Amino acid sequence: MPTLRFPRLRPSGPAAWPSLAVYPTARAVLLLALTAPAGLLLATLAPQAWIVAPAAGAVLIALVLLDALMAGRLHEARLAMAADAEVGQDVRFTLHAALAGTSGAPMAAIACDPRLADGGRVALPLVRDPAGEGSWSAQGSLFPSRRGTARIDTLWLRWSGPLGLGHRQVRRVLDQALRVWPDIAPVRSPALQIFLRDAAFGLVARRIRGEGTEFEALADYEPGMDRRRIDWKSSARHGRLFAKEYETERNNQIVFAFDCGQAMIEPLGGLPRLDRAITAALTTAWVALKAQDRVAVYGFAARPLALSPFVTATRDFARLQRSAAGFDYHGEEPNFTFAMATLATRLQRRSLVVVFSDFTDPTSAELMIESLGRLMERHRVLFVVMADAELAGLATASPDTLDAMARAVTATALQRQRALVLQRLRQMGVRVVEAPYEQIGTRLIDAYLGVKREGSLG
Repeated sequence: MPTLRFPRLRPSGPAAWPSLAVYPTARAVLLLALTAPAGLLLATLAPQAWIVAPAAGAVLIALVLLDALMAGRLHEARLAMAADAEVGQDVRFTLHAALAGTSGAPMAAIACDPRLADGGRVALPLVRDPAGEGSWSAQGSLFPSRRGTARIDTLWLRWSGPLGLGHRQVRRVLDQALRVWPDIAPVRSPALQIFLRDAAFGLVARRIRGEGTEFEALADYEPGMDRRRIDWKSSARHGRLFAKEYETERNNQIVFAFDCGQAMIEPLGGLPRLDRAITAALTTAWVALKAQDRVAVYGFAARPLALSPFVTATRDFARLQRSAAGFDYHGEEPNFTFAMATLATRLQRRSLVVVFSDFTDPTSAELMIESLGRLMERHRVLFVVMADAELAGLATASPDTLDAMARAVTATALQRQRALVLQRLRQMGVRVVEAPYEQIGTRLIDAYLGVKREGSLG
């Protein structure tokens, strides 16, 4: 992992302490604040002793400076962290500092991109490292909430002297980048690996029987087989029942189309809907590549963004991840007509188009329905939408107040509108996948395998 080293700090030279500062501690500020009423009381009781209060304040300031000088020196600091991360996954980092002569526990603060931490700041205490004298360390984590390149700007280290009156603080510019990629944790999950392993074993053992449209061979009919697979002519010729076996379609084209517009950048469970959609799509893409299909990703907003080249093998899966990582967040309404027409002209053969989107008003929903209807003339379409738990909660909340009642009525109307749009899509022949974001990946894999079983892409 890349690390950043600070130069050794020396107490001499014109630029010896370019970012070293001395601050009073809370204890010193409290004592200094108490000198004012104490001096006023002393001047009231003994006016000739008024000089004691200013002298006490000066002595306290001198002690603060002396305590800060006795706090010890920072010899070295290292920040160790991976250069790459996945959205929605914690990024662990370790901070090491070599401080000579300090007695109090140092504190550290890191300024970073707000996409990595609330408020763009992480504060954490350092603990003494038993491995060496004067060695301190701290471990923390960042939580990337959006994709892209996030900056880690500045590091502050602060430690106090033996009297607890003065702090020494060092500020250094880090200017370190953290590349945040789409989350592919479901691809690495044991459940998916076991599923793919069992599926691969079944393919090696025998052809998939009773699925797909490509004729493979004739086999003896056995109880439990679909009777519609019986080849009556061959059975009559040989005097016993034969059934047709079919091979599942392969080398199909699957395009995952992402709406990167306003509705999809809204957070759902702490992450934008777009990132939830990309995770589900990449998980399904991995399954599709294992099934020897060809996969591409496509992004659009007010205009088409990019269509990646088709990937045909799992070894090129990283190309899909990089292409999906390039789909930025756009706070604008998507142009479905332009986007779907552009995609249709780019596809040279019948494909399965998986569209991830959402809608907020009837006008945009109507345009979306028309665009998908034209795309359905040549291609198979899956429409994926994530269930909105917050909207459902507003619709079912107890109307204790007028505001709550108004929210419940509005949420119920939106739900009804949403159901009507999805029903119209189903009537057109679009296969709709609607589920909570936690289940959308599994439901999408089931829908993809269902399309392959139907054999409607060849």
